[in-house]
Amino acid sequence: MSLQVEKLEGNMARLTIEVSAEKLEAAIEKAYQKSKNKISVPGFRKGKVPRRMIEQMYGREIFYEDAANDLIADAYEEAYDQCGEEIVSSPKIDVTQLEAGKPFIFTAEVALKPEVTLGKYKGVEVDRFDTDVTEEEITTEIDKEREKNGRTVDVEGRTVQEGDIATIDFEGFVDGVAFDGGKGTDYPLTIGSHAFIPGFEEALIGAPAGMETEVNVTFPEDYQAEELAGKAAVFKCTVKKLQEKQLPELDDDFVGDVSEESDTVEEYKEEIRKKLADRKAASAKNAKEDAVVEALIADATMDIPDAMLQTQQRQLLQDFAQRLQYQGLNMEQYMKYTGATEEALLEQMKPQALKRIQSRLVLEAVVAAEGIQATEEEFEEEVKTMAEVYQETPEKAREILGETGKKQVMQDICIKKAVELVVENAEERDA
Repeated sequence: MSLQVEKLEGNMARLTIEVSAEKLEAAIEKAYQKSKNKISVPGFRKGKVPRRMIEQMYGREIFYEDAANDLIADAYEEAYDQCGEEIVSSPKIDVTQLEAGKPFIFTAEVALKPEVTLGKYKGVEVDRFDTDVTEEEITTEIDKEREKNGRTVDVEGRTVQEGDIATIDFEGFVDGVAFDGGKGTDYPLTIGSHAFIPGFEEALIGAPAGMETEVNVTFPEDYQAEELAGKAAVFKCTVKKLQEKQLPELDDDFVGDVSEESDTVEEYKEEIRKKLADRKAASAKNAKEDAVVEALIADATMDIPDAMLQTQQRQLLQDFAQRLQYQGLNMEQYMKYTGATEEALLEQMKPQALKRIQSRLVLEAVVAAEGIQATEEEFEEEVKTMAEVYQETPEKAREILGETGKKQVMQDICIKKAVELVVENAEERDA
């Protein structure tokens, strides 16, 4: 195999890769052997038709595509290793010569890792993030726990109130005509949940059980059903049953039921305060890291090729598809249910893809500027952590990683150190 590298504008390059005629012939023969059992020719049993006869009948090019695909995969991988450039995108392949008896030639257009000119990365100023815990936040957290431990009971002899669970029958009309999807029976609606269109639940407050009540509302201008958007509607509703949620009293008995660390209300409040403080501290740490990296990006110069960005968008889409699979869905089902398209999803992921690339590039530049390195001991610690997560032995985790995986882990360790360095040297200002 021979390779030529041509630098293009915008951090792009064209690799021209030439594979010998002998290797092309071997690939064509391999494609013939793979396909011959599927080809029928009168007078021959399947799998016994000579290659020359198949080529005479269907053209010499019949096996070219399979042969080319077979060669491109291996030849591009070899060129990737040999070219001496840091490629950061999937290749755009173009076949320029494919003919039996001649070398096979194709080009691969790729994005190269752009150079980054760092601005200020030490002493970056960012807003100070509040980590104080208020009494109101403690009360809110405790109320959430009381809500989780509340019980639902039937109520009679009163009208609908905020927070009630009202079981209703309803039917909606626009200009006196019932519309599709506007009817429901025995629907449990929590008043104040904002599950229905604005104004619907508020209008039910004060309605008596067992009697029909008219609810007048207007659909939002951006309502998903275009035929109803912005239209005034009347819902005829009957409250069939009322329930309310009764919350447990905040006392020592309640604390004993929900906490393993506290016995009294005061101890429980202190426990909640500590948990909230830890949560806020972690959130502030992440927010500060993000703010510092954003400042580095804003003060740096880099020219990111479109192909690099598109590759990252594709990666994010693959990650999203994988998360859907964990939920029992595939991309086709998701797009059918939501009306989304692959193009729209890719465009939606563009800002995140750009931010991810920019963040990695500036931090890699910090690593280079500071001469940051990862040690074998740090690598072994990462391997141990990975082994615990995937329930493997460290030896097995190391084997799975291989040399390529080890290189990536070492790079990630350096990136973490770069984040720690720029954050430690950042200066906080009051917001």
